[in-house]
Amino acid sequence: MISPFRWILPAKPKPLLPKEMIDRSYPRFRWRVLEATFVGYAVFYLVRNNFPVISKEMGEVLHYDQEQITNILAVTAITYGIGKFVMGALSDQSNPKYFMPLGLILTAICNLLFGASSNYEVHFYLWALNGLFQGMGWPPCGRSLGHWFGVSERGAKFAIWNIAHNIGGGLVGVVAAYSASWWGWRNAFYIPALMAIVTAIYLLFRLVDTPQSVGLPPIEEYQEDPEKESRLSSEEQEKELSFREIIFQLVLKNYYVWTFAFANFFVYVVRYSLTDIGPTYLKFAKGASLEKGGISTFIYEFAGIGSTLLVGWGSDKLGGKRGMVSFLCILPVLSALVALLFTAPRFSLAGSYFVRYHRFFCLSACYVVRCCWT
Repeated sequence: MISPFRWILPAKPKPLLPKEMIDRSYPRFRWRVLEATFVGYAVFYLVRNNFPVISKEMGEVLHYDQEQITNILAVTAITYGIGKFVMGALSDQSNPKYFMPLGLILTAICNLLFGASSNYEVHFYLWALNGLFQGMGWPPCGRSLGHWFGVSERGAKFAIWNIAHNIGGGLVGVVAAYSASWWGWRNAFYIPALMAIVTAIYLLFRLVDTPQSVGLPPIEEYQEDPEKESRLSSEEQEKELSFREIIFQLVLKNYYVWTFAFANFFVYVVRYSLTDIGPTYLKFAKGASLEKGGISTFIYEFAGIGSTLLVGWGSDKLGGKRGMVSFLCILPVLSALVALLFTAPRFSLAGSYFVRYHRFFCLSACYVVRCCWT
Protein backbone atom coordinates (compact mmCIF):
# COMPACT_ATOMS: atom_id res chain seq x y z
CA MET A 1 0.00 0.00 0.00
CA ILE A 2 1.36 3.42 -0.94
CA SER A 3 2.59 5.78 1.74
CA PRO A 4 -0.43 8.14 1.95
CA PHE A 5 -2.50 5.19 3.20
CA ARG A 6 -0.08 3.80 5.78
CA TRP A 7 -2.13 5.36 8.56
CA ILE A 8 -4.90 2.84 7.89
CA LEU A 9 -2.69 -0.27 8.04
CA PRO A 10 -3.05 -2.70 11.01
CA ALA A 11 -1.51 -1.39 14.23
CA LYS A 12 1.88 -2.81 15.14
CA PRO A 13 2.15 -5.13 18.18
CA LYS A 14 3.26 -3.59 21.46
CA PRO A 15 5.39 -5.26 24.16
CA LEU A 16 3.39 -7.70 26.27
CA LEU A 17 1.98 -6.21 29.48
CA PRO A 18 2.57 -7.82 32.91
CA LYS A 19 0.16 -10.65 33.73
CA GLU A 20 -1.76 -8.68 36.37
CA MET A 21 -2.37 -5.86 33.89
CA ILE A 22 -3.42 -8.36 31.21
CA ASP A 23 -6.06 -9.83 33.54
CA ARG A 24 -7.43 -6.36 34.25
CA SER A 25 -7.22 -4.98 30.72
CA TYR A 26 -8.50 -7.85 28.60
CA PRO A 27 -12.15 -7.78 29.77
CA ARG A 28 -12.20 -3.98 29.47
CA PHE A 29 -10.90 -3.96 25.91
CA ARG A 30 -13.22 -6.80 24.90
CA TRP A 31 -16.17 -4.76 26.09
CA ARG A 32 -14.88 -1.68 24.24
CA VAL A 33 -14.59 -3.59 20.98
CA LEU A 34 -18.04 -5.16 21.34
CA GLU A 35 -19.60 -1.83 22.27
CA ALA A 36 -17.88 0.24 19.57
CA THR A 37 -18.54 -2.20 16.71
CA PHE A 38 -22.15 -2.57 17.92
CA VAL A 39 -22.82 1.16 17.90
CA GLY A 40 -20.90 1.75 14.69
CA TYR A 41 -22.70 -0.93 12.71
CA ALA A 42 -26.11 0.12 14.01
CA VAL A 43 -25.48 3.64 12.70
CA PHE A 44 -24.52 2.27 9.27
CA TYR A 45 -28.18 1.24 9.01
CA LEU A 46 -29.32 4.82 9.59
CA VAL A 47 -27.51 5.96 6.43
CA ARG A 48 -28.42 2.92 4.31
CA ASN A 49 -32.03 1.97 5.00
CA ASN A 50 -33.42 5.49 5.24
CA PHE A 51 -34.25 5.64 1.53
CA PRO A 52 -36.74 2.72 1.50
CA VAL A 53 -38.66 4.29 4.41
CA ILE A 54 -39.41 7.56 2.59
CA SER A 55 -39.08 6.48 -1.07
CA LYS A 56 -42.82 6.78 -1.78
CA GLU A 57 -43.10 10.32 -0.37
CA MET A 58 -39.85 11.44 -2.01
CA GLY A 59 -40.97 9.93 -5.31
CA GLU A 60 -44.25 11.84 -5.17
CA VAL A 61 -42.45 15.16 -4.62
CA LEU A 62 -39.85 14.57 -7.35
CA HIS A 63 -42.25 12.70 -9.70
CA TYR A 64 -40.28 9.43 -9.64
CA ASP A 65 -42.27 6.37 -10.69
CA GLN A 66 -42.08 3.01 -8.95
CA GLU A 67 -39.66 1.63 -11.53
CA GLN A 68 -37.17 4.44 -10.93
CA ILE A 69 -37.32 3.92 -7.17
CA THR A 70 -36.88 0.17 -7.58
CA ASN A 71 -33.87 0.74 -9.84
CA ILE A 72 -32.18 2.78 -7.10
CA LEU A 73 -32.82 0.01 -4.58
CA ALA A 74 -31.58 -2.65 -7.00
CA VAL A 75 -28.32 -0.93 -7.94
CA THR A 76 -27.63 -0.23 -4.26
CA ALA A 77 -28.00 -3.92 -3.41
CA ILE A 78 -25.54 -4.80 -6.19
CA THR A 79 -22.93 -2.24 -5.19
CA TYR A 80 -23.39 -3.19 -1.53
CA GLY A 81 -22.52 -6.78 -2.40
CA ILE A 82 -19.49 -5.65 -4.41
CA GLY A 83 -18.52 -3.32 -1.57
CA LYS A 84 -18.60 -6.06 1.05
CA PHE A 85 -16.44 -8.28 -1.14
CA VAL A 86 -13.82 -5.65 -1.99
CA MET A 87 -13.90 -3.81 1.34
CA GLY A 88 -13.80 -7.11 3.20
CA ALA A 89 -10.47 -7.97 1.63
CA LEU A 90 -9.15 -4.45 2.26
CA SER A 91 -10.43 -4.53 5.84
CA ASP A 92 -8.29 -7.57 6.60
CA GLN A 93 -5.25 -5.42 5.83
CA SER A 94 -6.49 -2.33 7.69
CA ASN A 95 -6.92 -1.00 11.20
CA PRO A 96 -10.66 -1.05 12.08
CA LYS A 97 -10.09 1.98 14.32
CA TYR A 98 -9.73 4.04 11.13
CA PHE A 99 -11.34 1.85 8.47
CA MET A 100 -14.82 1.79 10.03
CA PRO A 101 -15.03 5.54 10.81
CA LEU A 102 -13.84 6.28 7.27
CA GLY A 103 -16.73 4.22 5.92
CA LEU A 104 -19.22 6.14 8.05
CA ILE A 105 -17.83 9.49 6.89
CA LEU A 106 -18.01 8.50 3.22
CA THR A 107 -21.56 7.19 3.47
CA ALA A 108 -22.58 10.31 5.42
CA ILE A 109 -21.25 12.47 2.58
CA CYS A 110 -23.34 10.45 0.11
CA ASN A 111 -26.43 11.06 2.27
CA LEU A 112 -25.80 14.80 2.51
CA LEU A 113 -25.36 15.11 -1.25
CA PHE A 114 -28.37 12.88 -1.89
CA GLY A 115 -30.58 15.06 0.28
CA ALA A 116 -29.34 18.23 -1.42
CA SER A 117 -30.13 16.97 -4.95
CA SER A 118 -33.40 16.73 -6.86
CA ASN A 119 -32.02 14.98 -9.95
CA TYR A 120 -32.75 11.31 -10.60
CA GLU A 121 -29.39 10.48 -12.23
CA VAL A 122 -27.54 12.09 -9.33
CA HIS A 123 -29.66 10.15 -6.85
CA PHE A 124 -29.09 6.89 -8.74
CA TYR A 125 -25.30 7.15 -8.79
CA LEU A 126 -24.97 8.62 -5.29
CA TRP A 127 -26.98 5.79 -3.75
CA ALA A 128 -25.00 3.25 -5.76
CA LEU A 129 -21.83 4.81 -4.34
CA ASN A 130 -23.38 4.73 -0.89
CA GLY A 131 -23.92 0.98 -1.29
CA LEU A 132 -20.22 0.56 -2.10
CA PHE A 133 -19.13 2.49 1.01
CA GLN A 134 -21.65 0.58 3.14
CA GLY A 135 -19.43 -2.44 2.52
CA MET A 136 -17.00 -0.88 5.00
CA GLY A 137 -19.37 -1.62 7.89
CA TRP A 138 -19.48 -5.36 8.54
CA PRO A 139 -15.90 -6.46 7.58
CA PRO A 140 -14.04 -4.48 10.30
CA CYS A 141 -16.61 -5.70 12.83
CA GLY A 142 -16.06 -9.34 11.90
CA ARG A 143 -12.30 -8.83 11.96
CA SER A 144 -12.36 -7.18 15.39
CA LEU A 145 -14.71 -9.68 17.01
CA GLY A 146 -12.71 -12.57 15.59
CA HIS A 147 -9.55 -11.22 17.23
CA TRP A 148 -11.15 -10.54 20.63
CA PHE A 149 -13.54 -13.49 21.15
CA GLY A 150 -12.75 -17.22 21.05
CA VAL A 151 -14.52 -19.89 18.99
CA SER A 152 -16.33 -21.49 21.93
CA GLU A 153 -18.08 -18.24 22.88
CA ARG A 154 -18.81 -16.76 19.45
CA GLY A 155 -22.37 -18.02 19.21
CA ALA A 156 -23.46 -16.04 22.27
CA LYS A 157 -21.19 -13.02 21.75
CA PHE A 158 -22.05 -12.67 18.07
CA ALA A 159 -25.72 -12.99 18.98
CA ILE A 160 -25.36 -9.99 21.29
CA TRP A 161 -23.47 -8.04 18.64
CA ASN A 162 -25.96 -9.05 15.95
CA ILE A 163 -28.67 -7.06 17.73
CA ALA A 164 -26.98 -4.02 16.17
CA HIS A 165 -28.86 -4.97 12.99
CA ASN A 166 -32.15 -4.75 14.86
CA ILE A 167 -31.34 -1.55 16.72
CA GLY A 168 -30.09 0.28 13.63
CA GLY A 169 -32.72 -1.14 11.30
CA GLY A 170 -35.51 -0.33 13.75
CA LEU A 171 -34.34 3.18 14.61
CA VAL A 172 -33.94 4.18 10.96
CA GLY A 173 -37.65 3.52 10.43
CA VAL A 174 -38.54 5.99 13.16
CA VAL A 175 -35.78 8.54 12.50
CA ALA A 176 -36.30 8.69 8.72
CA ALA A 177 -40.10 8.60 8.83
CA TYR A 178 -40.54 11.31 11.44
CA SER A 179 -37.72 13.48 10.08
CA ALA A 180 -39.45 13.45 6.70
CA SER A 181 -42.91 13.94 8.21
CA TRP A 182 -41.91 16.92 10.38
CA TRP A 183 -39.25 18.69 8.29
CA GLY A 184 -39.43 17.27 4.76
CA TRP A 185 -37.92 14.28 2.97
CA ARG A 186 -34.44 15.80 2.69
CA ASN A 187 -34.00 15.66 6.46
CA ALA A 188 -34.42 11.89 6.32
CA PHE A 189 -30.89 12.01 4.86
CA TYR A 190 -29.40 15.04 6.62
CA ILE A 191 -30.15 13.92 10.18
CA PRO A 192 -28.81 10.33 9.82
CA ALA A 193 -25.72 11.74 8.06
CA LEU A 194 -24.95 14.00 11.02
CA MET A 195 -25.46 11.06 13.38
CA ALA A 196 -23.00 9.02 11.31
CA ILE A 197 -20.34 11.74 11.48
CA VAL A 198 -20.67 11.98 15.27
CA THR A 199 -20.42 8.18 15.54
CA ALA A 200 -17.30 8.14 13.36
CA ILE A 201 -15.61 10.53 15.80
CA TYR A 202 -16.69 8.30 18.70
CA LEU A 203 -15.18 5.22 17.00
CA LEU A 204 -11.83 6.96 16.57
CA PHE A 205 -11.56 7.29 20.35
CA ARG A 206 -13.19 4.01 21.36
CA LEU A 207 -12.26 1.27 18.88
CA VAL A 208 -8.92 -0.58 18.99
CA ASP A 209 -7.22 -3.05 16.65
CA THR A 210 -5.95 -6.48 17.74
CA PRO A 211 -5.09 -7.50 21.33
CA GLN A 212 -1.38 -7.40 20.40
CA SER A 213 -1.72 -3.75 19.39
CA VAL A 214 -2.43 -2.83 23.04
CA GLY A 215 0.12 -5.18 24.62
CA LEU A 216 -2.18 -8.18 25.16
CA PRO A 217 -1.76 -11.81 24.00
CA PRO A 218 -3.92 -13.30 21.21
CA ILE A 219 -7.32 -14.53 22.32
CA GLU A 220 -6.26 -18.16 21.78
CA GLU A 221 -3.49 -17.78 24.36
CA TYR A 222 -5.59 -15.71 26.77
CA GLN A 223 -8.46 -18.24 26.81
CA GLU A 224 -6.30 -21.28 26.06
CA ASP A 225 -8.82 -22.23 23.39
CA PRO A 226 -8.05 -25.89 22.54
CA GLU A 227 -10.49 -26.00 19.62
CA LYS A 228 -8.63 -23.38 17.63
CA GLU A 229 -5.13 -24.15 18.89
CA SER A 230 -5.55 -27.73 17.70
CA ARG A 231 -5.88 -26.43 14.13
CA LEU A 232 -3.62 -23.41 14.00
CA SER A 233 -0.97 -21.87 16.17
CA SER A 234 -1.52 -18.37 17.55
CA GLU A 235 1.13 -17.03 15.23
CA GLU A 236 -0.63 -18.51 12.21
CA GLN A 237 -3.98 -17.22 13.40
CA GLU A 238 -2.78 -13.67 13.78
CA LYS A 239 -0.84 -13.51 10.50
CA GLU A 240 -1.98 -10.66 8.25
CA LEU A 241 -2.47 -12.08 4.75
CA SER A 242 -2.02 -10.23 1.48
CA PHE A 243 -4.97 -9.29 -0.73
CA ARG A 244 -4.02 -12.03 -3.22
CA GLU A 245 -3.76 -14.69 -0.49
CA ILE A 246 -7.16 -13.71 0.92
CA ILE A 247 -8.95 -13.81 -2.45
CA PHE A 248 -7.36 -16.90 -4.00
CA GLN A 249 -6.53 -19.07 -0.98
CA LEU A 250 -9.28 -18.26 1.51
CA VAL A 251 -12.18 -17.33 -0.82
CA LEU A 252 -12.12 -18.60 -4.40
CA LYS A 253 -10.64 -22.01 -3.52
CA ASN A 254 -12.69 -22.46 -0.36
CA TYR A 255 -15.64 -24.85 -0.79
CA TYR A 256 -17.25 -23.74 2.48
CA VAL A 257 -17.24 -20.07 1.51
CA TRP A 258 -19.10 -20.90 -1.72
CA THR A 259 -21.58 -23.07 0.19
CA PHE A 260 -22.30 -20.33 2.73
CA ALA A 261 -22.55 -17.72 -0.03
CA PHE A 262 -25.08 -19.86 -1.89
CA ALA A 263 -27.18 -20.32 1.26
CA ASN A 264 -26.92 -16.66 2.23
CA PHE A 265 -28.09 -15.59 -1.23
CA PHE A 266 -31.53 -17.11 -0.71
CA VAL A 267 -31.82 -15.96 2.90
CA TYR A 268 -31.08 -12.37 1.89
CA VAL A 269 -33.57 -12.44 -0.98
CA VAL A 270 -36.27 -12.99 1.63
CA ARG A 271 -34.79 -10.56 4.13
CA TYR A 272 -34.25 -7.60 1.80
CA SER A 273 -37.56 -8.11 0.05
CA LEU A 274 -39.14 -6.75 3.23
CA THR A 275 -36.34 -4.47 4.41
CA ASP A 276 -36.25 -2.53 1.12
CA ILE A 277 -39.76 -3.03 -0.25
CA GLY A 278 -41.72 -3.69 2.95
CA PRO A 279 -42.46 -0.07 4.02
CA THR A 280 -43.43 0.92 0.48
CA TYR A 281 -45.55 -2.20 0.08
CA LEU A 282 -47.51 -1.45 3.25
CA LYS A 283 -48.16 2.09 1.99
CA PHE A 284 -49.24 1.20 -1.54
CA ALA A 285 -51.01 -2.11 -0.93
CA LYS A 286 -52.21 -1.78 2.67
CA GLY A 287 -52.82 1.98 2.91
CA ALA A 288 -50.30 2.66 5.69
CA SER A 289 -49.14 6.24 6.34
CA LEU A 290 -45.50 7.43 6.36
CA GLU A 291 -45.38 7.14 10.13
CA LYS A 292 -47.01 3.70 10.16
CA GLY A 293 -44.58 2.53 7.49
CA GLY A 294 -41.71 3.67 9.73
CA ILE A 295 -43.24 1.99 12.76
CA SER A 296 -43.66 -1.25 10.79
CA THR A 297 -39.91 -1.13 10.06
CA PHE A 298 -39.26 -0.58 13.76
CA ILE A 299 -41.46 -3.57 14.68
CA TYR A 300 -39.91 -5.73 11.96
CA GLU A 301 -36.38 -5.13 13.20
CA PHE A 302 -36.96 -5.30 16.94
CA ALA A 303 -38.90 -8.56 16.51
CA GLY A 304 -35.62 -10.29 15.72
CA ILE A 305 -33.83 -9.45 18.98
CA GLY A 306 -35.19 -12.27 21.12
CA SER A 307 -34.74 -14.93 18.47
CA THR A 308 -31.18 -13.81 17.70
CA LEU A 309 -30.14 -14.16 21.34
CA LEU A 310 -31.95 -17.48 21.67
CA VAL A 311 -30.52 -18.94 18.48
CA GLY A 312 -26.99 -17.75 19.27
CA TRP A 313 -27.09 -19.36 22.70
CA GLY A 314 -28.72 -22.50 21.30
CA SER A 315 -26.21 -22.93 18.48
CA ASP A 316 -23.39 -22.97 21.05
CA LYS A 317 -25.28 -25.48 23.21
CA LEU A 318 -25.88 -27.73 20.19
CA GLY A 319 -22.18 -28.05 19.58
CA GLY A 320 -21.95 -25.42 16.86
CA LYS A 321 -24.50 -27.08 14.51
CA ARG A 322 -25.40 -23.70 13.07
CA GLY A 323 -26.45 -24.96 9.63
CA MET A 324 -29.23 -27.09 11.12
CA VAL A 325 -30.40 -24.22 13.33
CA SER A 326 -30.48 -21.89 10.33
CA PHE A 327 -32.58 -24.37 8.36
CA LEU A 328 -35.11 -24.64 11.18
CA CYS A 329 -35.38 -20.83 11.31
CA ILE A 330 -36.17 -20.55 7.61
CA LEU A 331 -39.22 -22.85 7.68
CA PRO A 332 -41.62 -20.48 9.52
CA VAL A 333 -40.67 -17.57 7.25
CA LEU A 334 -42.71 -19.02 4.38
CA SER A 335 -45.94 -18.97 6.41
CA ALA A 336 -45.38 -15.32 7.37
CA LEU A 337 -44.86 -14.27 3.76
CA VAL A 338 -47.99 -16.11 2.60
CA ALA A 339 -50.05 -14.58 5.42
CA LEU A 340 -48.76 -11.08 4.57
CA LEU A 341 -49.68 -11.56 0.90
CA PHE A 342 -53.30 -12.42 1.70
CA THR A 343 -53.86 -9.81 4.42
CA ALA A 344 -56.72 -7.46 3.48
CA PRO A 345 -55.72 -3.84 2.72
CA ARG A 346 -57.67 -2.47 5.68
CA PHE A 347 -55.60 -4.62 8.08
CA SER A 348 -52.26 -2.80 7.72
CA LEU A 349 -51.54 -3.37 11.43
CA ALA A 350 -52.09 -7.10 11.00
CA GLY A 351 -49.69 -6.95 8.08
CA SER A 352 -47.06 -5.43 10.35
CA TYR A 353 -47.51 -8.35 12.76
CA PHE A 354 -46.85 -10.87 10.00
CA VAL A 355 -43.77 -8.81 9.11
CA ARG A 356 -42.72 -9.10 12.74
CA TYR A 357 -43.20 -12.88 12.69
CA HIS A 358 -41.12 -13.05 9.48
CA ARG A 359 -38.32 -11.04 11.07
CA PHE A 360 -38.32 -13.17 14.21
CA PHE A 361 -36.98 -16.11 12.21
CA CYS A 362 -35.38 -14.53 9.14
CA LEU A 363 -32.69 -12.48 10.88
CA SER A 364 -31.85 -15.45 13.07
CA ALA A 365 -31.17 -17.48 9.94
CA CYS A 366 -28.99 -14.68 8.52
CA TYR A 367 -27.05 -14.46 11.77
CA VAL A 368 -26.44 -18.20 12.10
CA VAL A 369 -25.25 -18.55 8.50
CA ARG A 370 -22.85 -15.62 9.04
CA CYS A 371 -21.61 -17.03 12.33
CA CYS A 372 -20.73 -20.32 10.62
CA TRP A 373 -17.73 -18.85 8.80
CA THR A 374 -16.51 -16.30 11.34
